[in-house]
Amino acid sequence: MEKILGKFSGKLYGLLRIVAGFMFMQHGAQKILGLLGAEHPVQLFSKMGLAGAIELIGGLLIMSGIFTSWAAFLASGLMAVGYFTVHAPDSFWTVINRGELAVLYCFVFLYLASRGNGELSLGKLLGKG
Repeated sequence: MEKILGKFSGKLYGLLRIVAGFMFMQHGAQKILGLLGAEHPVQLFSKMGLAGAIELIGGLLIMSGIFTSWAAFLASGLMAVGYFTVHAPDSFWTVINRGELAVLYCFVFLYLASRGNGELSLGKLLGKG
């Protein structure tokens, strides 16, 4: 598969960045804007409000491919903190503590932070990546 898909790795990385950013942004839209099934927005100047702002703004930056390294690094840290403060105290096993998504986001964003804007990005279009 590497020989076949390898030639598309730049575009596939761009798609990973776009999809991960879009999915992450939705969590922020729930918290900050009260959209997508949320009963109401959270207080902006609270822990959940800060998390929501990072999710919303960071997700948009990651998705669009602008300041991807910085936004993804901050998002990765947010997910690590979220995992260890919310999920890990319940159990070591992610399937039991329901922390799979936080761990997966953490490592996907760490990877995105290492690669930057890449292809299919506004950063590349603007000559910044």
